[in-house]
Amino acid sequence: MDALRRAHAAFAARDWPTAYAQFRSCEQLDADGYDALGEAAHWVGRPEDAIDAYTAAYGRHLDVGEQRKAALSGFMLAIHLRLRGERAQSDGWLARAQRLLEGADEGPEHGYPLYLEIARLMGEDLAAATGEARRMQDLGRRYGDDTLVALGVYFEGRALIKQTRVKEGLALLDEAMLAALSDALKPMWTGAIYCGLLDACHELVDVRRAQQWTEATRRWCSPLPVASLYPGICRVHQAEILDLHGAWEQAETEALEACRDMEPIDVFAAADGYYAVAEIRRRRGETAGAEEAYLRAHELGRDPQPGLALLRLAQGRVRAAASAIGAAIAAFSGSRLERVPMLAAQVEIALAAGDIDLADAVANQACATADAFGSVGLRAVGHRCRGAVALARGDAAGALTDLRAAFSLWHELDAPYEVARLQVLLAQAYRLLNDEDAAVREYALARSCFARLGALPDLRALEGGGVPPRGLTARELEVLKLIATGQTNRDVADALYISDKTVARHLANLYVKLGVSSRAAATAFAYEHDLV
Repeated sequence: MDALRRAHAAFAARDWPTAYAQFRSCEQLDADGYDALGEAAHWVGRPEDAIDAYTAAYGRHLDVGEQRKAALSGFMLAIHLRLRGERAQSDGWLARAQRLLEGADEGPEHGYPLYLEIARLMGEDLAAATGEARRMQDLGRRYGDDTLVALGVYFEGRALIKQTRVKEGLALLDEAMLAALSDALKPMWTGAIYCGLLDACHELVDVRRAQQWTEATRRWCSPLPVASLYPGICRVHQAEILDLHGAWEQAETEALEACRDMEPIDVFAAADGYYAVAEIRRRRGETAGAEEAYLRAHELGRDPQPGLALLRLAQGRVRAAASAIGAAIAAFSGSRLERVPMLAAQVEIALAAGDIDLADAVANQACATADAFGSVGLRAVGHRCRGAVALARGDAAGALTDLRAAFSLWHELDAPYEVARLQVLLAQAYRLLNDEDAAVREYALARSCFARLGALPDLRALEGGGVPPRGLTARELEVLKLIATGQTNRDVADALYISDKTVARHLANLYVKLGVSSRAAATAFAYEHDLV
């Protein structure tokens, strides 16, 4: 009895390691004891023990006729199995929990299974999701359950954001997060609200809000074992923030350590961590390591796009990159917000392939989403897409307006790599306008940043020829150099692994930018500017 008493005292104090050890030392536990053991096991990063404990709790609750409590134990099993990627078993336990509650008078227990139901509706019917979120809040208020109220407020906020009511939605998410960190909620759901809020921040590219809430949640997580669910998720999000701010070495280390700890606990968080690692390696030119990390993320259930398509582009496999991003977008079933990174990647790849019309159409989609949702990060993405397309068309003056806007927004978000990439585009635009001083200045700043970050592919592209003249893209410059040596369109296509049609499109674009109308004139330009 002493061990059981110590176990419950430690549980009440949220001393999870002690609670777990004391519950495990008890020779016999009742149903409530097994529920407590399941939660303690969850917090110390023992998912198998948590599943075993909730299974035992479910059976013992049923043995003594406590169907409501059995339903809650079954629902917790559904949650933990979902975290491990075992969807079929999770759905089975959820259905079992819901069936137990069908004949019971309404109570707070009816609110918790709504969690997974609303999550499903978010991708199918936002109006229905909003209705169920408000029902969850109502159940919480009527039965004095603060956790249900906060979860319902959170879900309503997510639904409003997806309906482009961003300001209202973010206000609700902040309200839910304040409640979560007040210690008035069941601890399990504080972490769930944080994870959902960070997902919304990443969709909106709302870096500052993500950073502030991640720091607050890290403080809340500090008493917990590092190798447990929410500290691990916090570390993945922290790695993503470090990545954006240019601390790539630290970000990769943090993400890899989180992945190692999280794989047995939450496969989705581990998958996000591996994707973050892959993105860092891709930008550093570590192609083999990047591919390995993208594939590991894919094995754990995360779509490796658009990163993998951009890796193909970095490898010079433009056709493979275009096919990969096209297929990814065709099969994509996520929200408009989640689609934006795919669209931005397709713009970059289409421009490299010389398909300016496709890039223009896709950039317009990205800009429309950015305008609808209005966050700083999304607007930065939209302006960059539109500026890059204008530059590819030879409209340097039009490009400068968007490129400067994107530069200011990324600078505001303290994203040095994105700022440097924009400086390269700005240099191309200035050179097209014959402002050589400005072009050299932007080029030098970009080169310094790439060198500091270790962005070797970008650095090699600059040092291999500086800023291409007249706003030519890197691919157009390659085509120009090849035709200047007398190669035919077929020879160029074979050398660059692209089609004859794509070569012809590149030629048409560079003729416009150079102000020439023949191969002979383009060749003369190449020799005059020491490109051959």
